[in-house]
Amino acid sequence: MTVPSSDITETAVVAFATFFATIGPLDVSAVFVAMTPHATPRARFAMVLRGVSIATIILVTFAFTGRPLLSALGISLASLRVAGGILLLLIGIDMVFARSSGGVSTTEEETREAAGKEDISVFPLATPLIAGPGAMGASILLMANTEGHWLLQAVVIAMLLAVLLMTLLGLLLANQVVKLFGITGLHVISRVFGVLLTALAVQFIFDGIHQSGLLSGL
Repeated sequence: MTVPSSDITETAVVAFATFFATIGPLDVSAVFVAMTPHATPRARFAMVLRGVSIATIILVTFAFTGRPLLSALGISLASLRVAGGILLLLIGIDMVFARSSGGVSTTEEETREAAGKEDISVFPLATPLIAGPGAMGASILLMANTEGHWLLQAVVIAMLLAVLLMTLLGLLLANQVVKLFGITGLHVISRVFGVLLTALAVQFIFDGIHQSGLLSGL
């Protein structure tokens, strides 16, 4: 089945914006700098490689197994779209107002726990900073939206890997990234993608409600 180029472009843009917003490469870099003030460059390098690798495995696994698992539990695509849209909407609202969200960052309790650890590659770097609930939900939802179209699913995975690569580079250059953009600059970028994410989230909710048939009698 031939997929129109416009669908490929739309899928790529939506997937990239969603993953960039839910993973937040720039925000992760800023948090990483704050959590590793005394780590040596070699130790930081090792933590970055390990953390991004683990996060990649988690997100790719969720992308390919999340939808079949939900189907086995009797959860419809319409329900997934509505639930995923609500989750992304809450995250987007927090991003617009520059508030910490447990969906894309660590909670206060998790931050205190991480402060006493020398190696933060698994927790909290791999999860929940990179592979958090928002990114996991987005990977399942985006793959479910392209179900039956292997090319579009390949585009979703490509965009996921592209954002993860950006995250890897951002972490390796974390100090320079924070100095370049500053906290205010990082918040501005986060707000812009937060607005895009809220719009996409509302569209997911509308699509889910329409597909459910709840409004068919109106």
